[in-house]
Amino acid sequence: MLQTLPRSETPSGVAYVDRGQGGETLVLIHGVGMRIEAWGPQIERLSREHRVIAVDLPGHGFSRPLDAAPELPNFVAWFSGLVDELGLDAVSVAGHSMGALIAAGFAATKGDRLRRVALLNGVHKRTPAARQAVEARADEIVSGNFDRQAPLERWFSDAEKDGAAYRLVHDLLQAVDPKGYAAAYRAFATGDAVYSDRWPQVTCPALFLTGDGDKNSTAEMAEEMARAAPHGRAVVIRGHRHMVNLTAPEEASETLADWLTWQPAR
Repeated sequence: MLQTLPRSETPSGVAYVDRGQGGETLVLIHGVGMRIEAWGPQIERLSREHRVIAVDLPGHGFSRPLDAAPELPNFVAWFSGLVDELGLDAVSVAGHSMGALIAAGFAATKGDRLRRVALLNGVHKRTPAARQAVEARADEIVSGNFDRQAPLERWFSDAEKDGAAYRLVHDLLQAVDPKGYAAAYRAFATGDAVYSDRWPQVTCPALFLTGDGDKNSTAEMAEEMARAAPHGRAVVIRGHRHMVNLTAPEEASETLADWLTWQPAR
């Protein structure tokens, strides 16, 4: 049975958890079809030393749907409004997959509110063939006739399909609201190039982490973004795919813990 973390809710209807204190204030943004529980290992590890806030995306978990067109800039505006609503000043932000695109947009547009940024399994400038494939999946999802099992084949290797991470992600995909999923996936499918040329202007510490088996959010994408950012660092975890924060929780969490204290040379 899917275990639900206790949540609070903002006046605008965003569900979130708030754990820990001290250190950096870190906000976690999950990917399409997921919810706060997909960050379980990172919330537990990082809240020992930092304040950690994890949010449900619009139309996911217990958050209200997005009241705007399903485009990436509107999700970025939603997140910026949440930072204001929670009364946060400067924050560190880590996003996974769709959450990584939102984090990138926040870094590009609200750099004065950002201490550091981390993209986990973030997509960057898809090839034409990859764009066509993901937009076709978005069309299928919007139609309401989509296979909730299909992402599991891309996100997990055969060796990972008997694990707790696989079971959790399977259950989250089964539970997600179809309309919320479709809106977020449309923005994900069309958003990879919106802020992709802005990394040279992002001067805070920037981490780009993925698994070497992720064929859609590739190691090459992570390395390209890291080269473009003045203080970028790419980390590729071997033997893992798209849900690397769950299939390699200790390594991913420790990499994030290091990033939260990393001070690049001036």
